[in-house]
Amino acid sequence: MSKPYDPRDRFFRKAKAEGLRARSAYKLDEIQKRYRLFKSGDAVLDLGAAPGGFLQIIARIVGPSGLAIGIDLEPIPAIAPNVRTIALDIYADVSRARLLELAGRPFDAVTSDMAPKTTGIRATDEARSLALAQRALELTRLCARPGAHFACKLFMGGETKNYERVVREGFEEVRIVRPEATRQRSFEIYVVGLRMRSRAKV
Repeated sequence: MSKPYDPRDRFFRKAKAEGLRARSAYKLDEIQKRYRLFKSGDAVLDLGAAPGGFLQIIARIVGPSGLAIGIDLEPIPAIAPNVRTIALDIYADVSRARLLELAGRPFDAVTSDMAPKTTGIRATDEARSLALAQRALELTRLCARPGAHFACKLFMGGETKNYERVVREGFEEVRIVRPEATRQRSFEIYVVGLRMRSRAKV
């Protein structure tokens, strides 16, 4: 029998104790330790960045010579000197020039923790999650350099394999990760694309 849902589980408590804005920070931390998506001096774009848990991890690793850019519909309170945030609709007509303007150069990695407002209808939630993941991939193609890395949350469903296939067309290596900090009842995974091809078909 599965354990009852606990909104204040050990990762929630740990995040509070360590000053992290969201327990999801540990998901990116695990992915980063396994695959080294970014390093000191890198420019990283984080989509669906509020409240800033991913940005805290990114800022710590890229350091003062690097830059973390967070995009979300909601304003994000200041995090660190090497973090910039912008309130932006990712479905807006965002040009490559506008994205590159944020960092001044192509990004070395793109992360996405975007998730739809869930309805409780699994098919609907999966479809909305897939649309967000597809948009994250499109924006990565627009603004990341060849060789860049990608990590994107996705609700598992009937189209998961198709999405994975598309990512494989654009990246040299793809991994599917379910971080330890993922809630037991959640059907989310992270699709990790390593080393974006020069002409990524995403």
